[in-house]
Amino acid sequence: MRPRLKGCLVGAVVAGGLFLAGVAVVLVMRPGADISVGPEPRASASRGSRVVEERRLDERRMELTIRSDALAATTKVRLLLPRGWESRTDWPVLWLLHGGLDDETSWTAKTDVAALTRDTGVLVVMPDGGECGSYSDWWNGGAGGPPRWETYHLRELLPLLEERYRAGPRRAVAGYSMGGQGAMLYAAKGHFAAAASFSGALDILAPGVPQAVLAGTAIGCLGTDGRRVWGDPERQRRIWRAHNPYHQAEHLKDVELYVAAGQGDLVEDLANRAARSFTGRLKELGIPVRTHFHRGGHNHTSWQRDLHRAYPLLMSAIGARPAG
Repeated sequence: MRPRLKGCLVGAVVAGGLFLAGVAVVLVMRPGADISVGPEPRASASRGSRVVEERRLDERRMELTIRSDALAATTKVRLLLPRGWESRTDWPVLWLLHGGLDDETSWTAKTDVAALTRDTGVLVVMPDGGECGSYSDWWNGGAGGPPRWETYHLRELLPLLEERYRAGPRRAVAGYSMGGQGAMLYAAKGHFAAAASFSGALDILAPGVPQAVLAGTAIGCLGTDGRRVWGDPERQRRIWRAHNPYHQAEHLKDVELYVAAGQGDLVEDLANRAARSFTGRLKELGIPVRTHFHRGGHNHTSWQRDLHRAYPLLMSAIGARPAG
C-alpha cells in the first residue's frame, strides 16, 4: 500500500502533507504552452459526462458517480442538499475543494460542514479532484489528454449540476491546501463570485518552491512524475505561471476574496509565506482581500475554523444567508 502523508498541501504544496518543501503540487492547468486564463465556454453536460449512479445517503447527502470524458474514467461527487431542494431550480452553490490525498468525502467526514450549512439555502458541491490532481488539465509531456481535472470540473460537472441538480449561476468556491490553490485558479477563470483559500499554495514560483512541488508529487503519489502536471518549471514557465494564483491575481478583481494560513508546523509555515506573497500581490493591484493569519497547523481543525470565518462572506456574495 502507498504510504499516506499528513495533510494535503497539493496544488500549492504537497500532495498530502509536505508543503513547498516536500510539497506535492496539484492545481489547475491546461495542455500546451499557450494557455488562456480567461473564462471559457462550457460544453454541454450531455457530451462530456454522464451520471452512472445516484445514491441518496440520507436526507441531505447525495453521492453521484460520473463517467467523465475529460478524465477517461469514473469519478464521484458528494452533494449536501438544501432544505426544500426540490422546490426550485436556481439554488446558490458553494463548491468545496479538498486537498492532496483526500477525496470528495473529506469535507463531510472531517469537518462540521453539514451542520454549518444546514439552515442556509445553499447547495454544497464537493467533487473529487484526484489525490494529486492539482485541479489542472495535465500537460503530459505536451500530449495533453487525461487527467483533465479543470475541464471536468468547469466544462462537464458545472453545467451538469445546473441541468440536472438544481444548481443556479451564483457560485462561491473554497478549498484547503491543494484545494485552496484550486479555488483561486477556478475563480480566476470567471466562474465564481467569491473564493476562499485555507492553507493553499498561492505562489508556486517563489524561490525553491517548484523543486519542492515536484518532489512532493513524487513522494505523495508514488510513481508519478510531477512534470506531467505542468511540465518543467523553466522550459514550461508559461504553464506554471498560468497555474500560479500569484500570476493570475489580476483576474480576481471582481471576486470577493478570503485568504487564511497559520503558523505552527513546517508545511503551514510555507503555506503562510505563499499566502502572504499572494495577498501582497493583490494589494499591489488594488484588489480587496480579507485575511486571517493565525497560529495553527496544516490540519482539518484549522480549516474548519477558517471555513466558519469565511462563510458569511461566501454566502453574502451569492445571495444565500446563513442562519443568525
